[in-house]
Amino acid sequence: MRYPRCNLHTHTAFCDGKNTPEEMVQAALAARMDQLGFSGHSYTPFDGSCCMSPDRTEAYRAELARLREVYRGRLRILCGIEQDFYSPQPALHYDYIIGSVHYLWRDGVYCPVDESRERLQRAVREQFAGNIYRFLACYYETLAQVKYKTGCDIVGHFDLVEKFNEGECLFSGADYRYRRPMLDALDQLLEQDVIFEINTGAMSRGYRSTPYPSAYILRRIAEKRGRVMLNSDAHSKDALMWRFDEAAQYAHSCGVGGLTVPDDAHGWRVVPLGREA
Repeated sequence: MRYPRCNLHTHTAFCDGKNTPEEMVQAALAARMDQLGFSGHSYTPFDGSCCMSPDRTEAYRAELARLREVYRGRLRILCGIEQDFYSPQPALHYDYIIGSVHYLWRDGVYCPVDESRERLQRAVREQFAGNIYRFLACYYETLAQVKYKTGCDIVGHFDLVEKFNEGECLFSGADYRYRRPMLDALDQLLEQDVIFEINTGAMSRGYRSTPYPSAYILRRIAEKRGRVMLNSDAHSKDALMWRFDEAAQYAHSCGVGGLTVPDDAHGWRVVPLGREA
């Protein structure tokens, strides 16, 4: 199945990725990609392990501006950012914003959502009285506000809390205590006309066998005529279009009729699934 040769969720050595932006560009050219968007992690002063510092952010922007000129006419390069819900500085003057919730604020503690299974379980024990469904409800209540907080165009990995739940080893995705807050958040975001990504990042790093979001969620997005795009959340050059063939088929099976891509005027357009951009 044909699909747009485009990825907007890309990390480099400026944050927690493995490769330089130019190495990613070279890989994109080798893969015959049409558009490549970079989305470095925004600065979170309470946890500098994965994000860009303010100085690194400026260097990141300057390097992408340089690459845009060097590769003009060969690859469209966009400068975006993955803006965390708890980043203190607004995301200004980017081509697009991915809004994500990587932490929950509870009892004076920032609890990482996707650092590790052990860290998640510790947060459940210590900040949520051992009740994982309270943790999940807090995540979706926070995510429901991500457009207001970050000004995002795209919602990053909507059901990120599923990262360590392969085989439902931590919780049941069918439990009403999970589905009720999840659907509330989804419906609120659908009303705000954000773009939802089909994200293959957890697959490329060995955590998941299927993309975000789950088929149940993606079918609801399709039924509500929500906008969807393919992204790989690439942290290395070999993951720029990780299993996009499979992800496109997955989208089709869930009723998605078209995939959203950037247009030439820094807006968005929908490409019917089965065609290239």
